[in-house]
Amino acid sequence: MQKALPNKKEVELLVIGVTSPLLVGLYEKGLLIESFESKEKTSKALPKILDEVSKHYNLTRLYYAKGPGSFMAIKVTYVMLKTFSIALKIPLLACDAFVFNDNKPIKAIGKSCFIKKDGDIIIQKNCSDAEMTFKLPDRLDRTCFNGSSEPLYILPASQIQ
Repeated sequence: MQKALPNKKEVELLVIGVTSPLLVGLYEKGLLIESFESKEKTSKALPKILDEVSKHYNLTRLYYAKGPGSFMAIKVTYVMLKTFSIALKIPLLACDAFVFNDNKPIKAIGKSCFIKKDGDIIIQKNCSDAEMTFKLPDRLDRTCFNGSSEPLYILPASQIQ
């Protein structure tokens, strides 16, 4: 566990980095107390945000949306958060991105989209209503997350139905 620094609030951090904009929320006792949004590439924005957060808060737990979505954004998010998790000796937990867009279809390649059907995530072609709007929850529901923090890469595109 990270050693608490004096005069810093203990918070949990949630990252939704499956698409632009990148969303980062800080939670105290499960309630959203601060948020960050960036349209920069995840590889540019997330290090800046993590640096800023580290200066002002003690992180106790990390959460992220592990996919589906942009392969590179998910990969960068995972690598950065996993590094923080190891360095700070704090847990990294994950859930799928559908939790943060009301289970709407998520844009994939071309006109295809990811959908969640009967608990399975599949790729469907000819989607017109793929959702790219994600939202940080006001209250962090920890039951949505589990210790399986590996990214959810749904490849190759040949899986399109």
